[in-house]
Amino acid sequence: MKKEITEQEAFLQLAALCAQAEHCQQEMRDKMRRWELDETVQNRVLSRLVKERYVDDERYARAFVKDKIRYNKWGRRKVQQALWQKRIDADIQQQVLDEIDENEYLDVLRPLLKQKRKSVKAASDYELNQKLVRFALSRGFDFSIIRQSLDVDDESAYSED
Repeated sequence: MKKEITEQEAFLQLAALCAQAEHCQQEMRDKMRRWELDETVQNRVLSRLVKERYVDDERYARAFVKDKIRYNKWGRRKVQQALWQKRIDADIQQQVLDEIDENEYLDVLRPLLKQKRKSVKAASDYELNQKLVRFALSRGFDFSIIRQSLDVDDESAYSED
């Protein structure tokens, strides 16, 4: 027999979770659903978490975007898709994605492409670039920024000879 969890216990457990790391409203809702809490209880607990600033989707989105770009080496599109899956408001998504520093973004992509270039087998430069573009697109980077990074890499490849 599973023990029923009270509204106060749910709040305290979720508040403790949020004190350790950033979480979004959707994650809190999913957890409460697994605990089989009533919808009205879920709404009350969630609004209290938001009111007491344990949960803040904008703050969460900022941390999420920074981590995914810096550590997971994701591009804007992949990050945006992940935020959408976590049901982060579109306005917050746009605002946070617009704050990404273009130079930092390039500093993530260039080494990624340089590393990948070493392991890719290709018969021609054209084929190599196609494979690198596909790789970067799969990581969620936009074609224009990939093109920009590949042009820089091509120039540096010739100047090192």
